[in-house]
Amino acid sequence: MRVPPNQVTASRKVQNHQGRGITRTPIEHLVEYVLNGTATGPDAPDGLRDLANKVMDFEPRDTRVVILGGGTGLSTVVGGNSQLAEWADHPFVGLKQEFSRLDVVVCTTDDGGSTGLLLKHLPMIGIGDLRKSCLSLIRQENLQKSYDLDADPIKELVRLIQTIFNYRLGEKEDEPILFDPLLAAPAVLRKVCPKDLAAFLRALGRYVSPGGKGPTVNPAGHCLGNLLLTSAIFRAAKGRTDRPPDLREIRAGLDEVASFIGVTPGHLHAATCTPGQLKFLYANGVEVYGQSKSARARRGFPVERCTAEFTGTPQVSATVLHAIRAADLIIFAPGSLYTSIIPLLQLQPIVAAIRENKTVLKVLGANSWIQEGETDISLRNEGRGLLVSELIEAYDRNVSGGAEGLFEIVLSTNLERIPGNILRNYALEGKSPVYLDRARVEAMGFQPIEATLFSPEEERRMQVIHHDARRFALAVRTLWLARDSLESARAKGWSELWARRRKTAPARVRSRSPLLCDYLASIRDALMRKDLQPAALKDVFVNLAWENRDIKPSHLGFFRGTRIISARNWNRSTEWDNVLGYYDREDRYIKLHESLITNPMRLRDDLLVALGESLLGNYIESSRWLDNSCIDAIGARSYEIVLRPPHKRECFLSDALLRTYLHLARMLPDPANPRVLRITINNDEGFLPPGLLFGLTYAWYLDSSCGTAMEYEMALLRWAPESLIPHQAKERIRKQSLIAFFRTEIFGHRDKNSE
Repeated sequence: MRVPPNQVTASRKVQNHQGRGITRTPIEHLVEYVLNGTATGPDAPDGLRDLANKVMDFEPRDTRVVILGGGTGLSTVVGGNSQLAEWADHPFVGLKQEFSRLDVVVCTTDDGGSTGLLLKHLPMIGIGDLRKSCLSLIRQENLQKSYDLDADPIKELVRLIQTIFNYRLGEKEDEPILFDPLLAAPAVLRKVCPKDLAAFLRALGRYVSPGGKGPTVNPAGHCLGNLLLTSAIFRAAKGRTDRPPDLREIRAGLDEVASFIGVTPGHLHAATCTPGQLKFLYANGVEVYGQSKSARARRGFPVERCTAEFTGTPQVSATVLHAIRAADLIIFAPGSLYTSIIPLLQLQPIVAAIRENKTVLKVLGANSWIQEGETDISLRNEGRGLLVSELIEAYDRNVSGGAEGLFEIVLSTNLERIPGNILRNYALEGKSPVYLDRARVEAMGFQPIEATLFSPEEERRMQVIHHDARRFALAVRTLWLARDSLESARAKGWSELWARRRKTAPARVRSRSPLLCDYLASIRDALMRKDLQPAALKDVFVNLAWENRDIKPSHLGFFRGTRIISARNWNRSTEWDNVLGYYDREDRYIKLHESLITNPMRLRDDLLVALGESLLGNYIESSRWLDNSCIDAIGARSYEIVLRPPHKRECFLSDALLRTYLHLARMLPDPANPRVLRITINNDEGFLPPGLLFGLTYAWYLDSSCGTAMEYEMALLRWAPESLIPHQAKERIRKQSLIAFFRTEIFGHRDKNSE
């Protein structure tokens, strides 16, 4: 059954992005009435109660639905946020309850937390978001059928499963819990565990425990559910760790766990079995690896592009592609734009299948709040968080073919219903809503739908605003029932608007990344040949490389080892810097001040600077300040370096690249002797010698919090060229060129403008 188009007409209205002067469309009034039992305003159509009754009487269980995404956003709308303790009180909600034929496709490029620990040691995809969605997909009828339980024992069983799968393992005292996962739950819950489930969980835990038959995993710091899923997958792979588990093995592992914990097998899918990682290009030209790093690093510039790089051609299961092509309804879950949705759409088989399905209703669930490191900076919205139209533009920049054919409806949170005190509290935490700029979204060819997608009860009780599983599902149910009206609105000329839109992102060949466990092994291998004192610095280097995977193993080839220098023997000049770590060109050791040993964060920062300096190796034969009375008379001085002959150098850069860098460092060659370069500066002018500048830029590029001195140097990049005077504009170009040099020549990312 559908609501006829003549009953709900999708008329277009306009609002500004602050939400003032809004006139809702009739469909929005219908959605709001279904969610709240009320719809106010002079433009509210008559007969909403009857239409809402039709929505609630409609049986959508035969509707084929595919939802794509990752993280907490996906699992929340599928079946509630199973990370919250109170979830077990009402676990059977959300899209899984409204639509029984639901397929969930999960992004697999997560690299943080417990998932990151697994990726360091095993050849596998990111598992954490699969665990979250697996819990949220638990169905009451499945548990009843499997274990013949009544409603009350089932809720206690769900709480037991939730407790076990979300349990975070500590140090050695928690090792017995991996051997027997039921120990993660209180005794009162363990009593409700069916024998078959208990035996299955113990078998999984023992498989990856020390002495087990599978790959041994140190349980410290892990989420127990991640280990159990990993165990099931590697059991299906016969314990092989010489390659990543394939599609069949991942499918078998997921389905085995699903069948025991009340999830319908065959409907939870990894987007691909091919491991990969994310690479972020920022508007200042910096391009770096790492999903978790994107949230941790504060670049101060918006993300321009996110690219998923895989270890080989990504493999997508035929089951996923069939589900997408046969779907009646495709939903992009609210969640992390660049780390949960866009990586999925860079899998060409998936995006092609979505576009091939011409009859499906496609809905984008827009984020309610900005996300730090991803959508917290806008070039257009006065420096604040992104607007909904900018979320859509991100698809154009990052998905081959752009946003066309991916979705038509944008489902957004109604900000009018959020109390001002809550908006203020979020603002104090640096969070702001993702505002719907309705007129621009409509002009781009999409139909915005605003609705109260959060729970007013939770808002009053906890003073927080999150997507509510039940409300989101009801909103989608209403849109599905009113789809004839939505389709008739689209047929009025949205396709004509596409022809006037800007050029979208072309298809790009993505270079292959190594398995992350192999990358880390190559770092460890490079460090094996180093004289590191104290020996604990090896772990510091390994962790630095994991957090900054743009560090290449070849970057470790130009220093012999490390030495701690006592305070009384520290004779490093502070004329140019106060960095407490440096590369000594004479003996090729990295020297660290003893105070860094008790200051881990400062040690990390200064070690990165010294590592960067080491890449230049012994490139300088000599350096000096010139004693030139003529120059001194006009209040200036010159710094001069003499390069070693190329055949006597040990340097990461070729002679040509070294000279390119020195030019960017403002060192000019002597016309009579190309090995001599110098710079002339005012006596009172600050100066960064080329070695120090290289080290600081290296650290800043990897993590801007490490190179705070360079933050000042790079401040010009925050200003538009037309706002600068000619001298500043030239300096801006030089700094952009310096970043491009590091991006392409030091860290090996191709030029950002080459498509």
